[in-house]
Amino acid sequence: MMEGGEFAAVKILFFLMAMLAGASVRAGAEPIRVASLSTVMADLARDIGGDRVEVVEIVKPGMDPHIFEPSPGDYKTIANSRLLLASGLGFEGYLDKLRPVLEKSGVRLVVGGEVVKPIEGACEGHDHSEDHHHHGTADPHWWQSVSNVQLVARQIRDALIATDPEGQGTYEKNAAKLDARLEDLGKWVRLQIVQLPKKNRVLVTSHDALGYFAKDYGFEILPVQGISTSDQPSSQKVRDLIGRIQERGVKAIFAESIENPKVLGQITAETGAKPGGMIYADGLGSGETGTYDGMMRHNVTTIVEALK
Repeated sequence: MMEGGEFAAVKILFFLMAMLAGASVRAGAEPIRVASLSTVMADLARDIGGDRVEVVEIVKPGMDPHIFEPSPGDYKTIANSRLLLASGLGFEGYLDKLRPVLEKSGVRLVVGGEVVKPIEGACEGHDHSEDHHHHGTADPHWWQSVSNVQLVARQIRDALIATDPEGQGTYEKNAAKLDARLEDLGKWVRLQIVQLPKKNRVLVTSHDALGYFAKDYGFEILPVQGISTSDQPSSQKVRDLIGRIQERGVKAIFAESIENPKVLGQITAETGAKPGGMIYADGLGSGETGTYDGMMRHNVTTIVEALK
């Protein structure tokens, strides 16, 4: 017969063994597979999901999402996922083609554009008749506003909880940490922007992708192209733009990581504005720009330094 102390020790031993068994079950469990058509949303999902999720990027850094089309292999990857993340607001012109696959496979679709307040893009003067990726009037580049990204992060948190209720505590804790970091990022951006006189807040960019940034921080956008990188400017549009840049005394013109059209060189040469550096408009880059925080800090630093 066991003494009281021995019995207590055995109880503790069994308790520890049960805990270890539970941990091994979780460790051996398959992570929630999340497919993403957005590099920004992929980054958010990795932050919130931690080791409970496996994020598969269908659209990767460096790709032009405006002209991307999913391959048969991508369809298979999506069908084998639990969640699919998409920017929405027309950014993925092929999204409707994916819906039957999602319904058949039971994949939950999370569309970031559904939880933000869209703004209109300045895409006048472009012929979209041949452009099957035309976005309509809404600007789909919602991630250029930190507050929008906070809304989408909460949306991803809720989708993960709905898909994997056991992970609710993990998702809520990670999402709260992410929200605090985004709050700090928003404050940092504002502190940088106030260094720029309001008359200098004019952004000449490859295409019209910084509308939300402009709205948040009081910039005027003079884009070479429309909302999509496939919206090619007419020669008249380029001449008008050169005139406006000269009239406003714009100091710098910004290229984008996805595309650097030859027309930027022409505009730089004719206006005397200097190349302001590379910015990331359509998604994340690699290295220091491979996270949302890193991408925004790079863009803001580049813009402020060039326009001071």
